[in-house]
Amino acid sequence: MKIELVYFGRPREHLKMSRETADVPAEASTLAGLLAWLRLRGDIWAQELADSRVRCAINQEFAGLPAAINESDEIAIFSPISGG
Repeated sequence: MKIELVYFGRPREHLKMSRETADVPAEASTLAGLLAWLRLRGDIWAQELADSRVRCAINQEFAGLPAAINESDEIAIFSPISGG
């Protein structure tokens, strides 16, 4: 399935990428599966896209790791925002 990936914050800086279209395998049908698949790209991907280091949104709505992804979805991946 083809999806749009958009990177913000730390992932964008460290992966040196702001956007891509990805052809995701069927077994990566959730956000958790997508992140696991992206981590297979190598060390920096594994480090930057660890489940505890990123938050995600599907079509501009925050979503948890068990959320399903579908053809043509836009997935935003960004670092958690902390405040005080």
